[in-house]
Amino acid sequence: MELDLKFQKLKEILQDLESVAVAYSGGVDSTFLLKVAADVLGNRVIAITAKSSTYPEREFKEAVKYIEGIGAKHIVIISEELEIEGFAKNPVNRCYFCKKELFSKIRKVADDNNINAVLDGSNVDDSSDYRPGMKAAKELKVISPLKDAGFTKNDIRALSKRLGVPTWDKPAFACLSSRFPYGNEITVKKLSMVEKAEQFLLDLGFRQIRVRHHGDIARVEVNVEERNKFFNIEMMNKVGNKLKSIGFKYVTLDLLGYRTGSMNEVLSVAERNSVKALD
Repeated sequence: MELDLKFQKLKEILQDLESVAVAYSGGVDSTFLLKVAADVLGNRVIAITAKSSTYPEREFKEAVKYIEGIGAKHIVIISEELEIEGFAKNPVNRCYFCKKELFSKIRKVADDNNINAVLDGSNVDDSSDYRPGMKAAKELKVISPLKDAGFTKNDIRALSKRLGVPTWDKPAFACLSSRFPYGNEITVKKLSMVEKAEQFLLDLGFRQIRVRHHGDIARVEVNVEERNKFFNIEMMNKVGNKLKSIGFKYVTLDLLGYRTGSMNEVLSVAERNSVKALD
């Protein structure tokens, strides 16, 4: 009953907006939002996807495939974060620079197409982690209807499954820039190393993975339930040799497994608050 009420509220929010541009990455949240928006508003919806070196090709192809399946209008833009002043240095408010660039470009496309509102897929759970990009969204008046309607990530997955949205059980994803410790420079070469390493692990059958880039060291995170796959000499040799061939000198497994925002664990409360003040 509660989920149905949230769903009804979401549809009412979308209906009141009349026409929307969805910042569409192909992830769980934005795919669900696009599906509902298309059902409610029909051809008054456009999906906008940004291509960049931080966005894996596999994710882009999946996003395009889904768009083609539902027949929504799709516009692809280029948003190369590494060209944004200060981004490549990887400060703790890196996501603020990225989202400001991204939403500014999406806003321009929306205006050019006479679209009333720009939407993102943020949900209630996003407020529990350190996300400086939300400040940029607020500045550019980006609307988060899933959050406004009270949706959690579990709500989105449950309703996606009910509606037949294929991403209902898709593992969580974040841009490749999140694989680097704050202060470590981000380059195209390093991003490519991470993408190749993660694709290799996915091809081996791992579902939820991150390869964190610590200079010469690759710190592999996999889902807690998948850690036991590494208790196998053949698997360890295969992963270790492959990641070394990609360019890492040392390959490690994070014993605690994957958890969202693990790079934020090193930030003190004071550091988080100082960044918020700067923003």
